[in-house]
Formats: sequence, structure tokens, C-alpha cells
Amino acid sequence: MTSDKTNVRLLAEIFIKKGLSDIIISPGSRNAPIIIAFAGRPEVHALSIVDERSAAFFAIGMAQQTGKTVAVACTSGSAALNYAPAIAEAYYRKLPLLVLTADRPPELIDRGYGQTIRQHDVYRNYVKGSFELPVEVENEQSRQETMNIINEAINLTQYPEPGPVHINIPFREPLYGTTEETPDVEITDFEKQEDDVQHLAEELASSWNDRNKVMIIAGQQNRNNELNTLLAALVQQKKAVLLSETTSNVNGDSFIDTIDNVISTINEQEAADFQPGLLITFGGPVVSKMVKKFLRDHPPEEHWHISPSGEETDTYFKLRKVLEAEPEVLFEELLPQVKKNDSRYTVTWKNRKELVVSRRDAYLKKTPYSDLRVFDFILKNLPEGTNLHLGNSTPVRYSQLFGSSSKFHYFSNRGVSGIDGQLSTVAGSAFVNDELHVLVTGDLGFFYDSNGLMNKYLKSNFKIIVINNGGGGIFRFIDGPSTTEHLEEFFEARHNWKAERIAEAFDVKYFKAENQEQFKQNFTCWMAEQSGPALLEIFTPAEKNAEILLEYFRYLK
Repeated sequence: MTSDKTNVRLLAEIFIKKGLSDIIISPGSRNAPIIIAFAGRPEVHALSIVDERSAAFFAIGMAQQTGKTVAVACTSGSAALNYAPAIAEAYYRKLPLLVLTADRPPELIDRGYGQTIRQHDVYRNYVKGSFELPVEVENEQSRQETMNIINEAINLTQYPEPGPVHINIPFREPLYGTTEETPDVEITDFEKQEDDVQHLAEELASSWNDRNKVMIIAGQQNRNNELNTLLAALVQQKKAVLLSETTSNVNGDSFIDTIDNVISTINEQEAADFQPGLLITFGGPVVSKMVKKFLRDHPPEEHWHISPSGEETDTYFKLRKVLEAEPEVLFEELLPQVKKNDSRYTVTWKNRKELVVSRRDAYLKKTPYSDLRVFDFILKNLPEGTNLHLGNSTPVRYSQLFGSSSKFHYFSNRGVSGIDGQLSTVAGSAFVNDELHVLVTGDLGFFYDSNGLMNKYLKSNFKIIVINNGGGGIFRFIDGPSTTEHLEEFFEARHNWKAERIAEAFDVKYFKAENQEQFKQNFTCWMAEQSGPALLEIFTPAEKNAEILLEYFRYLK
């Protein structure tokens, strides 16, 4: 049984024939044909999540685990606008999302009908493509055109790099008709263009070999063991250094994985020793503001960015060329072509990292109960194989101070770095991946997305840590907000809220800690909870947190 609307019937059939199965539907009436066409098919795994914003972030969580395109579908009107934050995140994170919005037919737009807005092209700034299906598929030509649109839209979610694509689908009433007819459809796949990687590697090698100081910065990405091995080999060259973050998901003793720790200690007199001649970047966003400022103040001679889709990301205002290739393919071609020399650039960075790490560890030994001490304990005591999801904005920044551990696979919504959708994203990840998923979030991030717990798909492998310091603690660390009289009310948003009743409302097991000993004890109980999702709320002192972190950076110097 499927919908009698030909446009959506073709869409569902092509979706299935392309090997896709996951769709998250938010309830409504205008999207009834979508519900009937997809939810009635045994090949489709359809979920129902009421809150569209949460549903779309849940889909992001699924997509970041599987790499497969996940569809979301909603009714018309403001429901479509609620997808916008997650669509923007998927766009900048390069995650495959197929956004299906039901709409009224064109003749009823701007005529005073309820639940109606101008939906055509509504996400145009944050999608790879925006399409609209015809209301009626009346003949073979329109049928072929409709199939072409659907094929192109679904292909675009994955090629040349993943991202969100929007299909707006107008329907005329009646909406609930059904048919037994399964349409014959044509499937077209994208034709991948072969890049001349050898030529690109030769160009890059020429620039590499002309310089004594080469810096590689790894942005956000999923773990890639082949790439990790190649990067480790490249930085064996005495003139190359790799800067990485937890969200880069690369590991190596020779990598500089505590960027802020190191850069915070570099003074103007020695900055030239750390300044690169050639900068190579790949991957997604970089968390560190310090490295961006350092490279703007002490720029490389040139910057080469690696992007499979040719995206021009000129973060450091020195971009010379974009290399359209997969990083691991390009680096494999590059490695045999680079020449060693007697540069001390690698040693300069490595020695500073070793000094800073020893100072960090000494400081932590005398640090009282605080955010910093809590993070140290969490990262040391979470088990091997944890999928560690870091909330914005303080948690993901704290994690950078401790470096990257191979026992974790790190995730964070750093596409647009918002606090919205953190719970929903991790819930989606844990739903499709049976490994342990832990979200470490601040209090405001948790409360903002508490609707992320309002669904039927929360599993026992989903665990939450809420660090509750009574507001947006990051504003106590930033020059400007920390000195204004409006800090507590308008920046930090001071509050005395607690997560306990929210956890109770959604049947999430709740634990809390208000001091170091209670934290250690209840952390063990929280980890052992297997009957369902579990939440550990850790209360820390906001004013002391700021003092301790500021003193931490002074101590490193």
C-alpha cells in the first residue's frame, strides 16, 4: 500500500532502489502522502519524532555514524523552518540529509490559507540543492522530469561531498488516498570525475621542498586509519608539523594535539620560529581561535587547502590553491616526493609541547574541584571505544587542553557551533550504533535541547554528562563579557535550574554530584546503569572555574 500521489510515490520508490532506508517523520496532515508512501514500505525504516528541530538533529546523528543519506519529512508552514538549524549544521559539517517538506499547491500560497508560508527555495543558503516536484505527474514527459529531479537530488546528498538537499513537495487535497501500484522507476547514479592527483601532488611537493617550515592542520573529520598513518610518516620529515584537535580524530606522539596549550606560550620574540612557510589544511572546522589568530598575525607564505569538492576555505587569508582530492589519496602520492633537510621546525614544536604537557600535569595535581578537574577525571575514566560527543561551547574547548586519545572517537556539532541539537544528535548516533555514546554538555546546552529526550528511541548506550555551573561559563573566560556589568544576566544567563525533573519526565536515570568524592562515586554508578539512558549532573562553581582556567594558562607560560 502506498500513496496515490504519483510525485511522492516515485520519490519513495527511487529512495528505496538507491539502497536508502532511514526517514524521520514529524506528524502532520499536509505530509500525509509522504507518510503513506514511506512508512507503509517494509524496506523503509521510518521513525516518528514530534519536534522537527530535534528530528533533524537526530537524523544528523544517524548520518554521521552510517555515512548514508537520512531523510526527514514534515508538514507545511513553520514546521519546515524548524529544520533550519540542523540543515545549516549538516551543510557545514558535510553530512548527507534529504529534507522533504510538504506544501500546499502554488495556487494557495499567499491566499490566507493556514499553515502556509513561501517554502520554495526556503533553505537556499544552506543546502547543496533545492528542488520542487510537480503537483501532478500527468504524462510520460513530466514523469521522466520528476524522476530526473529525484535522482539528481538524492545523488547530490553524497557527491562530490555529502550535504543536505531540499525537495519541496506540493500536494492538492485529498491527501489520504492509497493505491497498490508500485511504479517502475529509472535509477541514475553520479559519475565520479577522476582527479589528476599525481599532478596535484607534484605541485604541492614543489612548494613543500622549497620551504623549511611546513605546517599541516587537520580539521574536524571522522577517524581514518589510512590517513593517520600517512600523516605520521609525513611529520617524520624534520621540517613538518601536524596540528590537530580532538575532533580531528588523528593520533600520534609526534602530533601537536594541544594547540591552545602550546600557542598560548609563544611570545612575540620567538613567534618566527613557529611561523610556517607553507600551510596545508584539510577537514572541517577548527575549534581553536588561538591558532587562527596566530596565523593571521604570523601568516605563512602560502596556504594550500585540500577539498574533494574544491571548496575555497580561506580561513587564514593566505589561500593560494585548492586541491580537489581526498586527503589520504593526495598524501599517499605526496609522501615519496618530499625531501628531508636539517630544519629544526618539527623539534621546535615538539619540545614546546613536551614542556607544556609537563606543566599542565603539574597544575592538574594541585587543582581543586572545578570544571578543569572534572574534565581530567572524565577523560581518564571513560572506557576504551567510547564515542565521545562534546557539546558547545565550553566542553569542546576544555577537551582540547588534554589532547587526543586513541580510545575515543570524537564528535561535536562544530559546523555552526551552536548549542541547539546536542542531545538530539547523540540520541540519533546511539540509535544506529550500539557502541557507548557519551555526551558531555553544559547546562544551557542541555536545557536548550531537552526536547531531544522526547522520543521513543533512546537506548541504554546513550549516556549524558551535564556540567552545571549555573550558566554559560564560557563568557567568564572571554575578554569583554567577563568585565561587563551585564555578564550574569545577558551573557552567562545565570540560573538555578536542575536537570533532575527533566530526566524524570522522560524516564532517564538520574545521578548527581556536588563535590569531587561524590562525583567519583556516582560516576561509577552512572556508568554501570544499563536499564536505559542515564544522566549524570555535575555541579561546579562558576566563579572558581574561570579563575582556575585563567590561572592555568598563566601557569603554562
